[in-house]
Amino acid sequence: MKTKQWFLLMWLALCTLFALAAPVQAGSGLIILCYHEVGQPDERSSDPFAVDARSLVRQMEWMRGQGYQFVSVEDVLADRAGKKPLPDKAVLLTFDDGYRSVYTQVYPVLRSFHAPALIALVGSWLEAADGEQVRYGEGLVPRSTFLSWAQIREMQASGLVEVASHSYAEHFGQQANPQGNSEPAITSLAWKAGGYETPEAYQARVRADLQRNSELIKARLGRAPRVMVWPYGSYTRETAAIAGALGMPLTMSLDEGINTRQTPLAGLRRLLLDANMSVADLAWQFQQLETWPDGIRPEPSRIMHVDLDYIYDPDPARQEANLGRLLERVKAMGASTVYLQAFANPEGDGVARSLYFPNRHLPMRADLFNRAVWQLRTRVGVRVYAWMPLLAFDLPRENPLRQQRVLALGRQGLPEQQGYIRLSPYSAESRQTIREIYEDLARSVQFDGLLFHDDATLSDVEDISGAAMAANRAMGLPDSLPALQQDEAALQRWNDSKIKLLDDFTLELAQVVRTWQPTLKTARNLYAGVVMNPATESWFAQSYATALQHYDRVAVMAMPYMENAAQPRQWLRQLFDKVKAVPGALDRTVFELQARDWRNGKPIPTREMAEVVDELHTRGARHIAYYPDDLFQDQPRLADFKAAFSMRSRPEQ
Repeated sequence: MKTKQWFLLMWLALCTLFALAAPVQAGSGLIILCYHEVGQPDERSSDPFAVDARSLVRQMEWMRGQGYQFVSVEDVLADRAGKKPLPDKAVLLTFDDGYRSVYTQVYPVLRSFHAPALIALVGSWLEAADGEQVRYGEGLVPRSTFLSWAQIREMQASGLVEVASHSYAEHFGQQANPQGNSEPAITSLAWKAGGYETPEAYQARVRADLQRNSELIKARLGRAPRVMVWPYGSYTRETAAIAGALGMPLTMSLDEGINTRQTPLAGLRRLLLDANMSVADLAWQFQQLETWPDGIRPEPSRIMHVDLDYIYDPDPARQEANLGRLLERVKAMGASTVYLQAFANPEGDGVARSLYFPNRHLPMRADLFNRAVWQLRTRVGVRVYAWMPLLAFDLPRENPLRQQRVLALGRQGLPEQQGYIRLSPYSAESRQTIREIYEDLARSVQFDGLLFHDDATLSDVEDISGAAMAANRAMGLPDSLPALQQDEAALQRWNDSKIKLLDDFTLELAQVVRTWQPTLKTARNLYAGVVMNPATESWFAQSYATALQHYDRVAVMAMPYMENAAQPRQWLRQLFDKVKAVPGALDRTVFELQARDWRNGKPIPTREMAEVVDELHTRGARHIAYYPDDLFQDQPRLADFKAAFSMRSRPEQ
């Protein structure tokens, strides 16, 4: 398969998003369709995205017959400006890459239907001389594959066709890590012998390319484009800002869903059509878009929580073999999502002393996260969440910030470190360091979500560091723990402020990451105690109620052995009942099971785990995870667990 076609298939699968709420009414949003090559009627093509002309006509006839109205970019802008609202059931047609068939096959159809359309052009392909070969995917194609400037001018002059930029020469996959993965050039830092492209060089490259294509289109057609259509649908807020500064406030991706007035113009969603899209398939797609919030059908998930420490090996060949085994296991297990460790923790204490991606503040154990994420998303087709600490970073000895840690009041009445080693969230310098670590993570690879580690906690005797007590004074609270404990109202204010501090910092970091991962989803680990008994919130500075408001998923550690439950199954049933009693909570809560009893180091029997999954599913749990997955010990046993765990083996609830 051509590289371009492969990238399109991958990005279509990768951009599926979660959204959970009540259905929306039909006709409340804009549907944007993405076509590519349109062949002659009944023409067979090896291109999986090539729609034949007869199918295009049938699809447009169906849309018109169902009351859909074809709109233009100008209509979209007028709607957003408050000048003229879009009609109900609005559809915008777009055609990527500038195939010559847009003139020979599509343009006559557009005139027949009086339907406007947007075409996205790659300048370097059009600038090649007649008779030359054009680099396209992993091969070369004749220049005649694409439109001529004369054909483009004719279509533009008709008033039906608007021209968008599709980059000048960034529509290709480039090496983006030492292992050789080819990733979209528009959103990846290029890897070359010796290291990665710098963020500054990357920004300059993207800006120069988009500017060059805009200037070319203006010179050739008399007007600059006002729409940027991202190659492979891949973009960041950074690239969207560059496009906007160059006069292209509308940018289009291949993110799934319908476009409402809340959808940013800099991130419009499109439905990608392929050669196998029948009218019945199209009707089903439209029905989904108009039924669910943002046009995305909420789906249950099955999540494997994976330690990259199992995969790491100082021998690159063995490490690659380990990764291959992980891919096979994830696929065989039928998981929909992987929570993947982005930090190294061979000590097993939950503290990050090194990371699996290049960064400014901690050693890199191996440049492995990029490789693992890309392989899991493209070869297995699962969503990948980066599993990261919020505070548990043990900085190198030479870094003075390592002293700005969370402190508790010890038994001797002196401040001491308890539990996880954590940087104090009250320290502005520590928070900035953590922001920069998350920035470096976000630049390293495209992923689907963030899972905040269970270190995002402060006990009822934390934090009493100098920065924390200064924050108390600023709030008008006592600046010592004994004084707080003697004032019940002040103590409650302190507990509430800690919950808010941790929530706010996670949300801030998510926004930092969204600069490079615009569709990022969030999940947060919570201790089961705050679900079972909200009175224990002060023990952890965690709140199940606020977590449900703030995160797309709340991963509750449904781990009875960790909680020393006398009757594990009964404890799990009580936990489920507590979740179910909260309206809407089942749609957002992940029940994260334990696969190992950390008290004795023994695995939880696979049969027991499978029975728990079956019971949770039967009772209505939508999202189930387990941790850890040990591929070398086959724990849980794949042959015995996958039937219970995989969504492929059971009907959706």
